[in-house]
Amino acid sequence: MRWVCLALVFLAIPIHGQPNNGSDTLVWGAYRPNLYFGLRPRIKQSLMTGLMWFGVQDYKSVEKTRHACDQGDGLDSYTWTTYDAREGGVQVIKDSRNNVKLSTQFLKVPGGEHGGSWAARIKGEPLDPARPSRNSIIFYAGMDGLGGLDMDTEEDENGIEGPISFSGTSPGLDDFTLRIVDGPDNEPITDGPHANAFAERAGKTHVAGIRVPSGSIWQAREHILQNIIKHGSEAIGPYREHPSGPPDPSFIFQLSDDVYSGSSLYAVQKLVNGPFQIDIFFESASAKQKLTSAILDEGIQALTTSYNERFDKVFPVPPTYQANDLESIKSFSKAITSNLVGGIGYFYGTSIVDKGFAFEWDQDEDAEETEEKGARLTEPRDLLTATPSRSFFPRGFYWDEGFHLLHIGEWDNDLSLEILKDWVGLIDDNGWVGREQILGEEARSKVPQEFQTQVPTFANPPTLAMAVTAFINRLKAHQTGPSDQDLGMDFGLQDAQFPLGQVTPASSHSRYLEDAELSLLYLKSIYTPLKRHYDWFRRTQRGQIKQYGRKARSRTEAYRWRGRSKDHVLTSGMDDYPRGPPHAGELHLDLISWMAFFSRTMRDIADFIGEVDDAAAFRDIEKATLDNIEDLHWSEENKMYCDANVNDEDESYHVCDKGYLSLFPFLLSLLPTDSPHLGPILDLLRDPEHLWSPYGLRSLSASHPLFGQGENYWKGPIWIQMNYLALGALYKTYGAQEGPYQQRAKEIYAELRKNIIDNVHKEYERTGYVWEQYDPISGEGRRSHPFTGWTSLVTLIISEKY
Repeated sequence: MRWVCLALVFLAIPIHGQPNNGSDTLVWGAYRPNLYFGLRPRIKQSLMTGLMWFGVQDYKSVEKTRHACDQGDGLDSYTWTTYDAREGGVQVIKDSRNNVKLSTQFLKVPGGEHGGSWAARIKGEPLDPARPSRNSIIFYAGMDGLGGLDMDTEEDENGIEGPISFSGTSPGLDDFTLRIVDGPDNEPITDGPHANAFAERAGKTHVAGIRVPSGSIWQAREHILQNIIKHGSEAIGPYREHPSGPPDPSFIFQLSDDVYSGSSLYAVQKLVNGPFQIDIFFESASAKQKLTSAILDEGIQALTTSYNERFDKVFPVPPTYQANDLESIKSFSKAITSNLVGGIGYFYGTSIVDKGFAFEWDQDEDAEETEEKGARLTEPRDLLTATPSRSFFPRGFYWDEGFHLLHIGEWDNDLSLEILKDWVGLIDDNGWVGREQILGEEARSKVPQEFQTQVPTFANPPTLAMAVTAFINRLKAHQTGPSDQDLGMDFGLQDAQFPLGQVTPASSHSRYLEDAELSLLYLKSIYTPLKRHYDWFRRTQRGQIKQYGRKARSRTEAYRWRGRSKDHVLTSGMDDYPRGPPHAGELHLDLISWMAFFSRTMRDIADFIGEVDDAAAFRDIEKATLDNIEDLHWSEENKMYCDANVNDEDESYHVCDKGYLSLFPFLLSLLPTDSPHLGPILDLLRDPEHLWSPYGLRSLSASHPLFGQGENYWKGPIWIQMNYLALGALYKTYGAQEGPYQQRAKEIYAELRKNIIDNVHKEYERTGYVWEQYDPISGEGRRSHPFTGWTSLVTLIISEKY
């Protein structure tokens, strides 16, 4: 009933075409997360849009034009306070340099046959009302492939007054229109030095239509600024030696108002003084509906209301959690979830792969010579993926993605499956998938050249297995637990058209949970490539046992990361964590632990889809792997799990560096609750001289000689995803099941959970961001920000979703 009441609040404008359902609701999105605001469809080489802005309070601000997310821009913060991938959201950007607080609002409008329509609003107001806030706001759109885009509004060499409209067509979007409309109270900039000389152009909207090569719309900033600088150089010419000084920058830094035939990139510029509003409407012709500013007014309000109500149900704060400011914790939790989902990007393009590269200790004497030595471009691929950091890592990362999907899957199960499906689709015929997905020139522009090339013998932690396991667990819980109707979340709208702005039906997020046949088909579709991927790990990352006199119950289950250098094991994900010297005979504890977990996942999925023989085989491999973790990696002398290496006498020895690595069998819940090794692990974990801190578990013991040394990436700093694994193991396994350490596990869990939540929240409040890692001494945020990838797992920690 409450949803019916909500619907009556706003305009009951019918949506023509099909109701919102399935992946159609995921066609459009903020899929250019590397930009402060960039919209595009999940369609190869299609329409791309973006936002740029710079201050016109002086002549230097144009050099710091905001476009792509960049830590060097020094923004106070930029945060999606609300974002649902199927409905849209609201982002707040604070830019003290230009004294403007921007709000970018995005509303999806379902209907038609090509992914629907959308509306966006860019609002601004001064951060400090006592200071001037004069800004140039530029919205652009470009067609990056087949199709065309034309400006319908008549050109004027001095600028345009009133709305501006474009029409376009492309294979994936068919016919559409794009309109840009001023808000009712915008104040244009018309005053300043030499205002009379520029009166004909002042206060108007300026445009440019630019021809750019196919595939280069992503370089819009450079093309647009080149147009502005060229026009500005001509405009300022007569004033270079003027006794009264130069004109106001707003009169100089303007688009040229030249629109060339055959243009593929169009830019629209508004020069505004103080508060402003700009509305953008994308109308799909097949939807047959005209969008208005009133739709945005009501739709955004309804979206925010429905989002907040749904969020409180999906991610509640348990009454056991004590906080000084519970509302601040809730807002923080919503923001980091919104930023994770708002950070999902759609990428399309080629990769760089070198099939012939190998370090000397990875050389396989029996391998056939390949004719494909050297870096080469692959065929273009596409990928929907959550990105770790919009400013620093705007691309797909394999081992990050598994953690992303744990969080996304709780919020929108079906969206997580769309992303998982895309990753599984990247698995090649040999079973390999690159650990970094750097697809296309735009993605490569953010990656140092030495890290661009992927090697098909290099792995990464197989965290996609975590996403599969989480989905199966959700399926089992859904089949045995209360229905959405029982929980009051069945909105009863699945078979009806609904007014614009009303909450997306629950089935749009969870069709695969509600339809047993659909979920079975999905798991069957990913099973074969996942099995191929699993076999690739067992084949290419195999470690040596008998060659160095090692004794183990299984002759096969031992593993070594390929692709390590002398100082780094990038493939492990824990780049500079201390390891022994490179050797063909070394064995890595974290990898064998991941393989035990991967075997368990393959067993679960085989059981679920009825592959009985496979399930039995996976069960045997899992047991053999767990046995070998004990036989090959437990050091009785050090009372910890360790890597193994080979000395100059070809004898095997343990490499024991206390830190995250030592915890892996515990982190992945591979140990039985009565394991005699669990006590020493909990001792190590809880010892302030080693891993325990008031801010979370350190990556390396504070007593280690390399603590905080060198690159100091994994030599002490606190990583949230590893703490999440620890909390999950304590909550679901060692604190939940009977065993000699159950009570201690509960106590450690409660304290560690509070430490993590309090510190990440405190740093968010202090700095405006969540961070890649946290200082092991002070708890301060470190390295890239915002890092709303796996650091957003704090939402799951708050709501105890493990």
